[in-house]
Amino acid sequence: MSVKRKGPRAALVRALTYVLLVAVAAIVIFPFVVAVATSTKNNQDIYNYPPTLIPRENQTVSASSVGVEGDPKPLYSFPDSDATYVLVDNDVSIAEFRRLGDLERVIRVDVTLGIKTGDTVEIDGEQEDVFVVELDGIAVQAYRSRLTSGGRFVNLDDPSDIRFELVNLAEPETQFGPRLSNFSEVLIDKELGRSLTNTILVTLAVVGGQILTSILGGYAFARIDFKGRNSIFLVYLGSVMVPFVVLIIPLFQLMLQVGWLDNLAALIIPFVFTAYGTFLMRQFFVGVPKEIEEAALLDNASRSTILWKIMVPLARPAIATLATFGFLYAWNSFFWPLVIINSGNPDGRVLSLALSTLGGRSSTDVNLVFAGAVVAMTPPILVFLFAQRYFVRNSASSGLK
Repeated sequence: MSVKRKGPRAALVRALTYVLLVAVAAIVIFPFVVAVATSTKNNQDIYNYPPTLIPRENQTVSASSVGVEGDPKPLYSFPDSDATYVLVDNDVSIAEFRRLGDLERVIRVDVTLGIKTGDTVEIDGEQEDVFVVELDGIAVQAYRSRLTSGGRFVNLDDPSDIRFELVNLAEPETQFGPRLSNFSEVLIDKELGRSLTNTILVTLAVVGGQILTSILGGYAFARIDFKGRNSIFLVYLGSVMVPFVVLIIPLFQLMLQVGWLDNLAALIIPFVFTAYGTFLMRQFFVGVPKEIEEAALLDNASRSTILWKIMVPLARPAIATLATFGFLYAWNSFFWPLVIINSGNPDGRVLSLALSTLGGRSSTDVNLVFAGAVVAMTPPILVFLFAQRYFVRNSASSGLK
């Protein structure tokens, strides 16, 4: 028997396939990487150009190191110097002078340091006063072109070296610095923690209710013979084709009648029954050989024993699939909570509503908005990763192997 050898063409195709898959994966993952990186930045770092994925923060030193008092001071550098400077004051009145004979040379000093000589000079048809200012330790004549506000910088190694410059002309010295306090701020100060708790409660109740009702309904439609079973199942399954938008008004009226308006019960009870879940569990139970159930009945096992000790353990892939879809639906639900929960009731909000409010109220705090988004998307990702093994198994096969 001859064995077909894999040639270089097959290896090239395989390599190109892997490259394509890695490229597609990188494109898909990149937005999540950007969201996580932005959620750990400070606002200043977000608007820096060119943008970077790695969160950075300004390097600082103690104020006492340059002979001043106060909080730690940021470090800066200038293109024309190798020294590192400390910004000790970022709101100083600065006079901007231009040296006579070399008008391109700009000299920035404290507004009180220029000494008026009493002479004038004509610049662009205007008479300007002449001042004496110090440039590199030498007194030179210059005229004052404008007054502005800037910063006073002190050389970190030589406190006698003081510069008055515009802060936006200085280059900040940065270091790796993720700002993890964004998450505590958005959970506590922005009150996202209560919404997160409500969402977890609603999601667990909805998923648990869907699993319970789908198992009971699916088993009844698959294994119990009763009059009109198939007709009832078709009608129940047909409800899947009814758009949810058609049900909003009657469902709202029903919640109003039972007194569940602005109540978390309105987010749970209507959704613990799912035709899709019942159909999914029924199809799985139909695929289980009847011989297993008949053997259990011969051993005097009851219906409940057969269901919970035989069928349910076999149905773990289908249950995991149902739980995954139910979790994603309940966790990301937005329109129905928007309708049924009063916008003025922060204690009743779920995460989707809180994120919408956060995006409007804290639109300038982009890092906090992304921190809230990361908090919201982390649980669904973890649930899918943990349920992936069962989910793939259920998608690839049905019944027993």
